[in-house]
Amino acid sequence: MTLKFFDKLSRNFIEILSDKDDYDVIVVVKNQKSFTAHSNVLKCRSPYFCKELKNIIPNENNIKTITKPNISDEFFDVILKYIYGGVVGLENVETKFIFDLMKAANEFEIEELTRKLENFLIETKNSWIKSHFSLVYRSIFSGNNFKDLEKFCNDIVVKYPSLIFDAEDFASLQESALISLLKRDDLQLEEVIIWEYILKWGIAQNSTLPIDLKEWTEENFTTLKTTLQLCLPLIRYFHIPGTEVFKKIKPYKKILDEQLWDDLDQYFMSPDQTMKSIILPPRTILVQELPTRITKPFSTIITFEHVAELSSWIDRKSRAYSLSNVPYEFQLILRGSINGFAPQMFWDTCHGHANTVMIMKAKGTEEILGGYNPLAWNADNINYTGYWGKTYDSFIFSLKNDNVQNSILSRVKIHKYAIAHIRKVYRVYYGPRFGDDLWMCSSRTNFTLDNECGCKNKPVFYEKPISTTTNDFSIVDYEVFKVIKKTS
Repeated sequence: MTLKFFDKLSRNFIEILSDKDDYDVIVVVKNQKSFTAHSNVLKCRSPYFCKELKNIIPNENNIKTITKPNISDEFFDVILKYIYGGVVGLENVETKFIFDLMKAANEFEIEELTRKLENFLIETKNSWIKSHFSLVYRSIFSGNNFKDLEKFCNDIVVKYPSLIFDAEDFASLQESALISLLKRDDLQLEEVIIWEYILKWGIAQNSTLPIDLKEWTEENFTTLKTTLQLCLPLIRYFHIPGTEVFKKIKPYKKILDEQLWDDLDQYFMSPDQTMKSIILPPRTILVQELPTRITKPFSTIITFEHVAELSSWIDRKSRAYSLSNVPYEFQLILRGSINGFAPQMFWDTCHGHANTVMIMKAKGTEEILGGYNPLAWNADNINYTGYWGKTYDSFIFSLKNDNVQNSILSRVKIHKYAIAHIRKVYRVYYGPRFGDDLWMCSSRTNFTLDNECGCKNKPVFYEKPISTTTNDFSIVDYEVFKVIKKTS
């Protein structure tokens, strides 16, 4: 039998950390904050310190100094207490702190803590990872040490590749991150589109390349080929239609190996002939079942095509998502024809809900109008006053239907007057209100009984009017949806 007394051992070692008499190491971190420690403990617990301390000459007092200006004192304090006591307290800390602590632990080559924090984030904070996706994705490929997070993120990207490939900062993506995606058999992009993205990335790494391909020299092609040398072998060339090969790839054939181009040329003329080049298998297409409206429709006003369009606006995309690639679910939380049309019902039901889309159908014109609010609707009674919610991400809109040819998007332009949180006494009359540009109101406390809902024909706090025919109106029905990011 083995008796274990780790709690007492941990406390004793943390007490040693507090002992300022016998230290022989000083670690200086960000803002010149200094920590004292013991070399034997550091070397046993961290390969980084083991290597670093061997190369440092001690001063006249036999003390070695290590400088880490990129590590904050807050993070190093946690790291040091882990090294000595094996304890890390994560109570009441933000997820961003845990993420940055994981990166700091990795820098000190403390594998146990790094892996523990990595798995903790995946298992309990996956929603935060998805909402901070670009930050996470661009951090995990430095050093290539976060394999579990890499797989978790790539599982998302292969289903929703626009998160990375259509991002504004795509050109600054690390090569290792790009390669890890290209290796995936399940990347949900047409191969010719992948080729175009690779070219875009490679050209962006070389700012001196001429814009006009006709002006390229042999040296220019060699430069691009060198930049893409690890990416080019991962393209599935033989699964690109012949017309696309000759249209999109042939202009850049000088960056391909001669044998590959010869085999491609032969393949489209005589596909049964033996090729010398390696032919990678085609990427698998994930079969995604589209939502159906066979039993109970998710909405009585909008369609899934509208959901795709609204989702693209939320993500500020220039093109609407395809039906199979919508990253959000629209969860109904209120429908007038079910819950009633009293303005107070909106506040009672939607209080505390953030990331909501309000949809209403105007009586008479059949226009579908609405707005997106990323903030939480607030029906608290503090001081019985109302206030404006400030955000740059809200927008109002008009959706196309049988009577309206095109949708209209109008983003907020004066962010401090984006969303109105109505004073308690007026909530019996006022529902949601987006600036002075779109509102729901009824002096008879029923949105269907009078013509007091409305939108401005001239923009006030939003960019442009969403209707040229509607000003004050009553409604046929209205709905409020909570927008939820789909899980991978």
